[in-house]
Amino acid sequence: MSKSQPLNTLARDEELDTLDPLRHLMQQSSPSSSPSSSSSSSDLNLNTQDPSPSNRKAFLSLLPNQSRSIHDETLHLTFPSPSQALPISISLAVDASPGCGGIAWPAGQVLSSYLVKKGPSFLSNKTVLELGSGTGLVGLVAAKLGANPLLGIMRANVLANSLQASVHVAELNWGTPLPPTLPPTPDIILAADCVYFEPAFPLLVQTLADLVAVREDTEVLFCYKKRRKADKRFFVLLKKKFTWTEVTDDPDREVYAREAISLLRLIKRKPLAASSNHMEEAGRRTTV
Repeated sequence: MSKSQPLNTLARDEELDTLDPLRHLMQQSSPSSSPSSSSSSSDLNLNTQDPSPSNRKAFLSLLPNQSRSIHDETLHLTFPSPSQALPISISLAVDASPGCGGIAWPAGQVLSSYLVKKGPSFLSNKTVLELGSGTGLVGLVAAKLGANPLLGIMRANVLANSLQASVHVAELNWGTPLPPTLPPTPDIILAADCVYFEPAFPLLVQTLADLVAVREDTEVLFCYKKRRKADKRFFVLLKKKFTWTEVTDDPDREVYAREAISLLRLIKRKPLAASSNHMEEAGRRTTV
């Protein structure tokens, strides 16, 4: 095999992604799960306390298959809460006709489940921004836990869950200046399944950097499912602005890690100039 062959394969892969950004995402669907008919509903219970193989399989099949033709379907998702008597229930409208943003993806459910396990105290009285929200699943769960999230799409899901009093819906185009309608200093930024279209990689990184530029302590939770080798290029770009660590306090981590899903905490890099000045100043103080 020549050295150029992998590069040619990658280039062809990227060309196909440009033509059809959904193709890698749709390949993750389970052929054994058939989509429901239009205007129907599906019920899911994401209880992962039972470590049995059957329950593990149910957890890894986080969502029913949502085909490209799915239209105006409602999913009913239930997240058991260890800190509350009643589970967190979400009604989620999905529709593939606008593109991949109208479908719910596994990383979004993993991040939602993690927030529920952390409990209301983790998000209470905090401003939460969900970036690339799509159906708004993660932000809706955050709102149910008492946060004040910002969602990017699917006002219908806000209304369906009676969260219009605490949820503000706005459009944010990655890579463009932040609009004045955004909260200036979000406490927590949530992002799930945002890595799928390579031309958008630098735009997503820039927006993440802009959002954390104002304050040092903004927490960024980033849930990602690895689908292809080209995704590494996103992390090459991300490394210029952030460092990251894996979230290790999720009891389901080993389960979803087998499905190539990672939950990361991003940390803003300090400017090199500031770090150098700090080191020089420390050196001067030491030698005096």
